[in-house]
Order: sequence, then C-alpha cells, then structure tokens
Amino acid sequence: QQMPNSSSMAQFLLLALADRRELQLLHFWLFLGISLASLLGNSLIITAVAFDHHLHTHRDFFLLNLSVLNLDSISTIVPKAMSNSFWEIRVISYWRCASQVFLLIFFLGAEFSFLTIMITYNCYIAICKPLHYRTLLGSRACAHMAAAAWSTAFLNALLHIASTFSLPLCQGNALGQFFCEV
Repeated sequence: QQMPNSSSMAQFLLLALADRRELQLLHFWLFLGISLASLLGNSLIITAVAFDHHLHTHRDFFLLNLSVLNLDSISTIVPKAMSNSFWEIRVISYWRCASQVFLLIFFLGAEFSFLTIMITYNCYIAICKPLHYRTLLGSRACAHMAAAAWSTAFLNALLHIASTFSLPLCQGNALGQFFCEV
C-alpha cells in the first residue's frame, strides 16, 4: 500500500522539548535569559558603532553586520520556542515553518560568510600587503564584501528551502521541536 503525499499540509504539530511542565518553564526562562542577554549585547554594539565616529572602520563595519545578523537569527527562532514552552502551543503553520527555516539559514549563512570574508581577507592583506592595508580594505571594498556575503547567504537559503520543502512528508505532521530550526 502506497502512502499518500502529505506535503500539502497546512500546519505541523511540534513535539515538546520536555514532557514535564517544570522543564517547559525552565526552557522558557532559559530562552528568555539568553535572548535578552543577546539583545542587550548586540544592541550595545550596534549603538556604539552607529553613534561613535571613531568606530567607523572596516572592522567595526563587519562587527556591526555580525551584531545585526546575530540579533536577527535569535529573533527568528527564540520567540516561537518560548511561546511553545510557556503557553504549550504545539502548532506551527507550514509557511511559518518554511519561513523560519529560510530566515535561519539566511542569517547563519550570512554570518558564516561575513566571518569567512573578514578573517581571510583581513589576514591576507595584513600578511601579504601590510603597507597597502588601508587602501585595499577601504569602505568600498567592505561594501562589496558585505553585498557578496548577503547575496551568497540569500542564494544558499533559497536553495536549502527549495530542496527541503519540495520533499514529500510521508510520516504525518508531527515534527521534532528543532525541525523548523534545521
């Protein structure tokens, strides 16, 4: 007997991280603490770089981008996990799950690209062409590298989401809590 293709489901049932209510509340408070610490730290970095003209260097430009990406990636997954733990909501729509996967892959991919670009190009110039450091790593080069990181991450996330959600889902609509944060 052939199983029907279930990929046209409207929603998924998320399995709980823990069965006991005490552990669910612990998860909620843990997620809340981590997200508030991240929000505070990244907001301080963003504010400092944006308002202090001494911090308008290429390193701080990349640090600003990394802080924004970190803030966005946490804002993508933590609120749903917190609501699942606190209010015992176990349902997520198909499109919300797909958008959550897309945004998480996009933000983490951009973060990885920024770190790769920042470390490799910075080291290359510092070691191979130290006298030309300021001219080779100017604001225009930083903007081009940032655009390359964002566009590479977007294409990666688009390919990931297209391949993940084009597969038939034959095992029903119950998913592990972390599926939408693949």
